[in-house]
Amino acid sequence: MKYHCNTVEDTEALGEKIGQKAKRAMIVSLRGSLGAGKTVLAKGIAKALGITEAIVSPTFTLVQQYDGRIPMYHMDLYRISGCEEFEMMGGEEMLYSDGITLIEWSEKIDEMLPRNTVFIDIAINKDQSRDIDIRGLEL
Repeated sequence: MKYHCNTVEDTEALGEKIGQKAKRAMIVSLRGSLGAGKTVLAKGIAKALGITEAIVSPTFTLVQQYDGRIPMYHMDLYRISGCEEFEMMGGEEMLYSDGITLIEWSEKIDEMLPRNTVFIDIAINKDQSRDIDIRGLEL
């Protein structure tokens, strides 16, 4: 399903809708260029899960864990080289966690993603609005 977001607030609100559908063992692939709004979507998902901590992109820590209605694991794989490095950091365990796992730059581990992964692609338009395509989840 495709969505159009004109503002940061629209993008975060879409994230909230996704978060309302969140369930245990759910994996969400967040794809888009730098600054596309992946972390903004993550903030909306966290809000729906009752997480009150500030959500920031875990670019340097690679993984952040948050406690909410269900645990949320937020990964940013921008700095890793691929599947081997992901396995060495123990990332595979989070793919099969008891919470929702959000993965920015998941294309680096495509072959490891389970079949039921929710894919969210974000494209930035010339007017700075966003087109967001969600596959694998009905809102």
